[in-house]
Amino acid sequence: MLKILFVNTWMHPKNMHSLMNYKSIDFTIINTIAELDAMDLNGFDFIYSPTDPIDVSKYPSVSFIFGPHFSVFPDKKLVGIQTEKSLYIMPGEWCVTDWKQNQLCKNLHMVSCPFGVDTEKFCEYIPIEARNKVFIYYKSRHPQELEIIENILKHNNISYKVFNYNTRYDENEYIEYLQCAKFGIWIGRHESQGFALEEALSCNIPLLVWNVRSMNQEYGQRYADIPATTIPYWDERCGEYFYGMDDFKEKCDKFLSNLSAYKPREFVLENLSMNVCEKKFIEIICANANGKI
Repeated sequence: MLKILFVNTWMHPKNMHSLMNYKSIDFTIINTIAELDAMDLNGFDFIYSPTDPIDVSKYPSVSFIFGPHFSVFPDKKLVGIQTEKSLYIMPGEWCVTDWKQNQLCKNLHMVSCPFGVDTEKFCEYIPIEARNKVFIYYKSRHPQELEIIENILKHNNISYKVFNYNTRYDENEYIEYLQCAKFGIWIGRHESQGFALEEALSCNIPLLVWNVRSMNQEYGQRYADIPATTIPYWDERCGEYFYGMDDFKEKCDKFLSNLSAYKPREFVLENLSMNVCEKKFIEIICANANGKI
């Protein structure tokens, strides 16, 4: 069993939940970097600090893991962690691709590694044939895009519920609704991983996704035209996606005529379950420690 000293200054709750459910890793948790100097680090295989940099030059024999919470874009926090024994992880590959173009990451060991979806909490209780509800998930896109989809559903007399990330919603209500949903329409911005979407897929709900091509499609932000996606983890079993209204009708018709053929939960179990992501995490950090990244 791997022993990891985890510096928990902050971590996204979903990522934290995933890590704490990994069965082959023994985590010792501290809350500040200052506590490192009072500890015998020889008893650990790795030190993991997801949010804050550590002066790794003080610990030349130690293997470090960092990320993914340093910053949205590369900054000076990365300068002191670029050694052979340090690894920075990102949830999605498109994020890695973007960061690697920055000179601050020139010597940074960096790979993508998703965190596990709780497939026991988010599971299918009712077969899709017995479900009759529809939902829209809306997150940080232009309000007119939500209005377009709502008008289409209303025109076709399809009742629906909107889960709005920006105005918040109760997760228990979300889970309860997912159990009765036969499909969802997703209008989301770029995602490094996208837990809420993956959790819907884990409940075996096919999704029709209004995908993005760029970070600058996030409403209310002024990002540059950086290639991105709403669905970093996806294949044909999950549903369909489109980029604009010019291809909406074709994709929507295909989607609705094939609802029973999609197998989104199967995709999640194969690629994003706790066990799968734990195995990826261990393989990646050990490969870097052994000089293979």
